[in-house]
Amino acid sequence: MFERFIARRYLLSKKKVQFITIITLISIAGVTVGVAALIAVLSVFNGFNKYQLDILTGFDPHIRVQADSGNVINDYSKLIEKIKLAGNIKAIAPYTINKGVISSKKNNVVAFIKGVDDKSIGELSDVKDKTSLGEFEFNDNNETGGIILGNSLAAKLEARVLDTISVMSTIGMEKALTQIVTPRTQKFIVRGIFDANNRDYDKLYSFISLPKSQSLYDLKSGVNGIEIRLDNIDNSESEKSALEILLGNSFKVNTWYDLHEDLYSVMKVERWTAFIVLSLIIAVASFSIIGSLTMTVIEKRRDIGILKAMGTRSSSIIKIFMFEGILIGIYGTVFGCILGLIVCIMQIRFKLFPLDTMVYSIDALPIDIRYTDFIFVSLSALFLSFLASLYPALRAAKQEPIKAIRWE
Repeated sequence: MFERFIARRYLLSKKKVQFITIITLISIAGVTVGVAALIAVLSVFNGFNKYQLDILTGFDPHIRVQADSGNVINDYSKLIEKIKLAGNIKAIAPYTINKGVISSKKNNVVAFIKGVDDKSIGELSDVKDKTSLGEFEFNDNNETGGIILGNSLAAKLEARVLDTISVMSTIGMEKALTQIVTPRTQKFIVRGIFDANNRDYDKLYSFISLPKSQSLYDLKSGVNGIEIRLDNIDNSESEKSALEILLGNSFKVNTWYDLHEDLYSVMKVERWTAFIVLSLIIAVASFSIIGSLTMTVIEKRRDIGILKAMGTRSSSIIKIFMFEGILIGIYGTVFGCILGLIVCIMQIRFKLFPLDTMVYSIDALPIDIRYTDFIFVSLSALFLSFLASLYPALRAAKQEPIKAIRWE
């Protein structure tokens, strides 16, 4: 198409550097910086999102099934067999979770007491691998059980591995208020201390064996729910839908996203806010495109008049200047994508922007490069370039050939 040829000639074949050329280069540089900044910032948001996701899903299951009314699930073995029919399940196990008062020689702390099977917990959670002191093994006996404490929780209790602590059940405390009975209490030996890299987990959670939890909280042979880990976490929503159909209304099914919906909603809003704010950089560069093309229209007024006199239609004149503006957007977008990719790779390899490890649990800004970001950012930049080209192109098409030629 001759429109593309002329647009390319106008943009690239300037024999000397003129003011219009400088504005064009500034326009390309502006789009480049905007695209690179968007890609780099979105990659950082992706990195934090992935880092947080790894921590949460490393501790919590992909899917959790509970009784809809919050009651105890008694015949959980049949429920587990029924759930396995859904397929794509990597691991599944029952659990209990209740609040209790953990007492050491020096302090008392209210925390969540989670009952699990220490043999299967490694398939459902990374907490076994993150046990930094001792081992994630309960080694229960008739008198005492084993307990695994979070790092911050152990520090608050001033408890170390092999120390003996007491756990007071909230069930026993409720009965003590209405009856003359002693709250149900069980002694435990600290078998291990885990570090989940999450302050909430480290200071609020502890693990005991399933039988000890059932005894402590008077659950008999019941459990509070079933935890499931899938082959692929991306299938969580589809598996949730399948389980809801399979189990009916008697059970409540939550995915990892449902368990932390508020957190992920905030992160999503922050990501979109950053995208919109940084898109303003490209928008500002688009004003330079308007200025550059408008001055090009003025400079090429005689050429436009000659083309029109030769029979060139107004639509072709519009296409010439539209193509020129879009070419500016394409060059800026390509250079911006390359620059953004280089910055991300440099951050991954050389950690150009470190973080204080005394404050943060990571030593540098995390990066997660996604091809979808490149696609969306590129399309946004090209769309803004297209809009910026529209006004100068329409102005060029309105030139009258006789006046344009006479003007020269």
